[in-house]
Amino acid sequence: MEKSIHFILNNRKYIIKTDSRRRLLDVLREDFNLKGMKDEWEEGKCGAYSVIIDGELINASLVSIGSIEGKWVMTIEGYRKTRRFEILKEAFEKAHSVEFGFSTNGMIMAIEVFLSNNPKPNEKKIKDFIKENIDNCTGYNRIVEGIKMAAQAANEG
Repeated sequence: MEKSIHFILNNRKYIIKTDSRRRLLDVLREDFNLKGMKDEWEEGKCGAYSVIIDGELINASLVSIGSIEGKWVMTIEGYRKTRRFEILKEAFEKAHSVEFGFSTNGMIMAIEVFLSNNPKPNEKKIKDFIKENIDNCTGYNRIVEGIKMAAQAANEG
């Protein structure tokens, strides 16, 4: 079931001819060589598969390439080239925020969506967000501080 699919990936327009049933994760990793999303667990529960599609955090292992016709897709590789990423990175470094390495990219993408929808979050909102997105391997106090610092820096800049 090959089909031409038009979409925007990391702010560039693409047309790809492929089986529309392929997982977006596989297309991004195999056809575009974007390896920032991991592919270790098939359950689709891990943030390591995260991409942003039209402003929403989406698990790329659960979406077919055919379903993104005409959509805007951002991967961690594209996000790393933005000023917003630099702000978050600086804030995390200052706050000594730590996340389990395998899930870090997914956490960063989730924080981007969270801050886009909540530009001036209070600590309770941040903690509620973190409870839904934290990896079980770490705590979250320093991540909360890093998010607060990133939101403040983004609002000042």
